Amino acid sequence: MSGEVLPVPDRVWDGVGDRPVARSRVLVRGGRVAEVGERVTAPAGADVVDLAGHTLLPGFIDCHVHVVDESLDTAPVAEQTVRAIPPLRTLPANGFTTVRDLGGSDQPITTALRDAVADGVVPGPRMVVAPNILSARGSHGDKEPELTARFGVEVGVVADGASEVVRRVREQAGAKADWIKFAGSGGFSSAVDSPTDVGYSQAEVDALVAAASDLGLPCAGHAFNDEAVVRAVRAGVRSVEHGSLIGRDTLDLLVRRRVPLVPTWYCVEHLLDRVDDGEFRAGRPPEVREKLRGHADGLRATAALVAGSDVVPAFGTDAGLFPHEDNWREFPTMARLGVEPVRALRAATSVAADLLDRPDLGRVAPGATADLVAVPGDPFEDIEVTGQVGFVMREGSVVLHRAGGVSRL
Repeated sequence: MSGEVLPVPDRVWDGVGDRPVARSRVLVRGGRVAEVGERVTAPAGADVVDLAGHTLLPGFIDCHVHVVDESLDTAPVAEQTVRAIPPLRTLPANGFTTVRDLGGSDQPITTALRDAVADGVVPGPRMVVAPNILSARGSHGDKEPELTARFGVEVGVVADGASEVVRRVREQAGAKADWIKFAGSGGFSSAVDSPTDVGYSQAEVDALVAAASDLGLPCAGHAFNDEAVVRAVRAGVRSVEHGSLIGRDTLDLLVRRRVPLVPTWYCVEHLLDRVDDGEFRAGRPPEVREKLRGHADGLRATAALVAGSDVVPAFGTDAGLFPHEDNWREFPTMARLGVEPVRALRAATSVAADLLDRPDLGRVAPGATADLVAVPGDPFEDIEVTGQVGFVMREGSVVLHRAGGVSRL
């Protein structure tokens, strides 16, 4: 395509407003949105993209993915890296032009993948990364405790005590981290702890977040329970991940402090729906199934409570714990929980962009980065169309086009 592109959909949503605008057009020039409006015309030589029947939106942002397969934690680094390439192809095909990858086990693989995508070496979405998850020993990020007990080999970026936590933060910065992620609580996918456990003391979390702040790095706190979320918020995290077993008082704290919650609702639903499936259980520690069964009612109740609250949800899926091609299913999951379409779509566009401190993303407005997605019909009327992406542009380059045609004026 030429340097100027004019997508012509039925309607355009800018990532902020309450509804899409009919008969609007978007002129893209030099990787940026140049003009938006009903009267925008194509300059001579511009490519006109026919998106009849479609809604054009900002490129989607998934704020919580894992492209490195955690089942390969003890595999060679080269294998872990190569097997991350297919997910990088899948995510843009779902309309996700930006992802925040929140950590592998004990190698900073995703920073290399981020740079390879940015340099055009491998295809994929723009990546913002926390290389690893920092964890106390015996907590969620302590990946292979049996290896540690038998051979003294630690798998995971583990740290106990304020001084060791600070050292690990500085190591992550040295590995070119964009974010710092830590395990404030236990989890479901690990065999050594429980989601009701608290991973770090308040002093340790304070030291961790302060060290990251000194280096200009925001923090994401993996936290399932009330105490873990409260400690993370008190310390000054930029976002809380999951929050799947919290109560109303903790939600009120998130609202007062204006801390976004990345609730990863579809992942929870996916796991609960398969808890008695034999294929799902294969290869997983039996403790994982028992934890899910034991907390099923609480997980469902909290999801409904959060969805009906005033907390700001940022779109994140935990893709990698389920197939990456299904990450779009977070949208209809939000709808089933009672989240209005505009709130769900903002969560994956302008709200997510603000969380990542990228105001040029998540919006269709003059000067914004030209990340654009088109879906058939109107997602404000049928959120399921988010799973039928027909057109994707990233920084002005078309990376997927299976809707309509192209003409040059």
